[in-house]
Amino acid sequence: MSDERSTTLVDRWQSRFEGRLLAPAHHDYPAACRIWNGMIERTPALIARCTSNADVATAIELARSEELPLSVRGGGHGVAGNAICQHGVVVDLTLLKRVAVDPAVREAVAGAGLLWGEFDAAAESHGLATTGGQVSHTGIAGLTLGGGLGYLMSKHGATCDNLLSVELVAADGEVMTASEDVNPDLFWAMRGAGANFGVVTSFRYRLHPLPGVFAGMMLHPRDRAAELAVFYREFLRDSPDELDTTFGFLNGPDGTPLVGVIGVYAGPSDEGEDVLRPLRKFGPPVVDTIRPMRYTEVQQMLDAAVPVGNRYYWKSNFVDTLRDELVEVLRQGADAMPSPYSLIMLFETKGAIRRVAKEKMAFDHRDANFEMSIIANWTDPVEDARNMAWARDLWKTCQPFVMDAVYSNHMTSDEPIERVRSAYGAKYARLERLKAQYDPTNLFRMNHNIPPQA
Repeated sequence: MSDERSTTLVDRWQSRFEGRLLAPAHHDYPAACRIWNGMIERTPALIARCTSNADVATAIELARSEELPLSVRGGGHGVAGNAICQHGVVVDLTLLKRVAVDPAVREAVAGAGLLWGEFDAAAESHGLATTGGQVSHTGIAGLTLGGGLGYLMSKHGATCDNLLSVELVAADGEVMTASEDVNPDLFWAMRGAGANFGVVTSFRYRLHPLPGVFAGMMLHPRDRAAELAVFYREFLRDSPDELDTTFGFLNGPDGTPLVGVIGVYAGPSDEGEDVLRPLRKFGPPVVDTIRPMRYTEVQQMLDAAVPVGNRYYWKSNFVDTLRDELVEVLRQGADAMPSPYSLIMLFETKGAIRRVAKEKMAFDHRDANFEMSIIANWTDPVEDARNMAWARDLWKTCQPFVMDAVYSNHMTSDEPIERVRSAYGAKYARLERLKAQYDPTNLFRMNHNIPPQA
């Protein structure tokens, strides 16, 4: 689309819009196009910086009237880059930052533009928290609508398990509430496949008491990966719900090849010290950062490893068993990383997240023991093909040892429809029917799309 037409659209629609419509000529436009994954370089016709539900409804009307594609930006952290569309309208929610914590009922209402670091700080000021990912600059919206794995999921379930209601603008512009009691079918779909069904502007969450955590990393030379994995598997057999762990392959700041475990104990430090003592003694680790810390600190622990603006490509699956063969494949893959910034992470899933009935919501695959993410992370565009090929090739080699199931929040933009179906299993057919009911023209298709049932 020409810059001239974009400017004409601003002239035509700005008077109906409380926020700001940005055309390519606007000085704020380049910054508004930038998202977490630096590989994504698209030029939308307009960026609609919304300040209210009415603005969102107007942006939807604009896209329909002008026959333009539409995307929705919350935190802009999705690796697929679906927040920004080419030559279309971006519904930008980044100004919706309101958060209200009610400590008496242990709930919080939060705007869709909040990042987890902002949400966590507000809740922590009252000694409260909820499950919210593992990186503080992730947006609350995308993570929640796709399910929401995080450090507190063993104790308190996934993020979507702690979602009480949403306020959203539907494809026809209607402002709706969805909860267990109001529009329950829609609420069922929003928890796991929500990007397909509307623009959520506000989330209401259940909070839990959390005065602090006992947490950190234990790192070993990578050539000890097989020994560590054997010990780690045994250690997890009787580990309590308060403990969440992540097994990972990475490189140190000086390029040293490492393997390690992140441990987060959501309970008193003396209890956490007792629980983690065997894992801390194994080796012993060359690095042990375990200590009492605030939840907001542990949420920032990986921030520097995945900064905004680097180039990212992920491949992932759920994993039933951390088999010796898989550990060896991953060790060899880690040794072959083209970029020293890349990571391989296995997020433990147990406890509360597995006790929620599978049929309760669209989010699926609660019976796995780990979620595996192969995270290619680099900075030079010249290295795009090499790093993407590394992630794809390693992922293919892993397939005999992993489940077909996949977590939608960790899917890239080039995933085939079969992979989208794998994210929802037997629930996919119901989602198709609900899509036909709530978005029959597939307006919300800049996502891991579920087309409406014909």
